Amino acid sequence: MKVKIKRQQHPGAEPYWQTFDYDGDGNASVAAVLDYINYRDDIVDSDGNAAERISWECSCLQGMCGGCAMVINNVPRLACDTFVRDLKGSVITIEPLRKFPVICDLVVDRGIIQENLRKINTYIGEYHKETEKDHELEYQIGRCLKCGLCLEACPNYVKGENFYGPLFANDSFFVFSRSKGSGKQIKTDYNEHFAKGCSKSLACEKVCPMNISTLAAMAKMNRNH
Repeated sequence: MKVKIKRQQHPGAEPYWQTFDYDGDGNASVAAVLDYINYRDDIVDSDGNAAERISWECSCLQGMCGGCAMVINNVPRLACDTFVRDLKGSVITIEPLRKFPVICDLVVDRGIIQENLRKINTYIGEYHKETEKDHELEYQIGRCLKCGLCLEACPNYVKGENFYGPLFANDSFFVFSRSKGSGKQIKTDYNEHFAKGCSKSLACEKVCPMNISTLAAMAKMNRNH
């Protein structure tokens, strides 16, 4: 099997493609494939040329941190939760997330996610106890990894300059439900930075590793407008 990786040495460098051979376990995750390539004593590509180790992020390798988010065979996924056996064809194509600045190879700067949440203060202040009817959805939203896969898949999200994307819609509902006294401002920010720009493609739900129902959060926020 061939593993084709889009590489970039540093933020200002020209990206390029490099292909490697993989003859390891067919049940391995893509994260394990990257490890397999990286931990050879002498790394060479498919043409026999010496290669630098591939830069990529990971922490838990159990689908719980979101660090290994990347584009695999043109689909935004977690590398640790994507397995060779489930990929079609004899070539695995791996790219960094396209909607965030590249730092090196598959490592990107997702700081805009937290920066936008900070701008409009999407955090629980004084806790407000609500009824139990929304507990299941709140629990789902609380599991969000902030991995950026939903933003990568969203056709409306570009650079987070005004449209903040699906994870902001989810967090808006969570804070609206639980933060005492912040409801009016959250609704205003939700309308400005999400509702006006969302085309409801729901591509975000298809790639979410936590299976968060953004549509449910949207429906509840829209009813509160």
